[in-house]
Amino acid sequence: MQYNCNVNKTFSIVLYDVTLALWVGGITIFTFIVTPAIFRSFDRDMAGRIVGTFFNGYFLYNLSLSVIAFMLAFIVWPDRAKSAFKITLLLIAAAIAVNLFVSFKLYPDILAVKRQIVSFVTTPKDSPLRRQFTRMHVVSAVMNLFLLADGVALLIIRAYRLK
Repeated sequence: MQYNCNVNKTFSIVLYDVTLALWVGGITIFTFIVTPAIFRSFDRDMAGRIVGTFFNGYFLYNLSLSVIAFMLAFIVWPDRAKSAFKITLLLIAAAIAVNLFVSFKLYPDILAVKRQIVSFVTTPKDSPLRRQFTRMHVVSAVMNLFLLADGVALLIIRAYRLK
């Protein structure tokens, strides 16, 4: 029976590590490779439509990984009294909160404003709708970078714990 528990624990640890790697890797690839490549290859309106088609899946991906990491944290951390476990839970809970806000509040609000802008190419940058879109987009970008930093912090905590 001990063997089975160790196998399950080992599998959970590997799954937790893979979850964090997918979290950080997914955000990194989408933010710093895929999106810039699309915006370099197409005009602003077409690039926005292309990247926009990925967002629902991207936000669900990030939310799912943060929820999975939260559940797995309880399995992979045997000593829950340690501050590292508490910091881990706080970081993951913050990521879940940010992902929920972005998915169910911020992104729908951005889409509502975006639908009112006929074209980003022809609409002046100083139009009220463009300014509102830009403000919300900046908030979204900052939250995305927070999620990246959050995931990196979790990886660092995990690596430190291995020592």
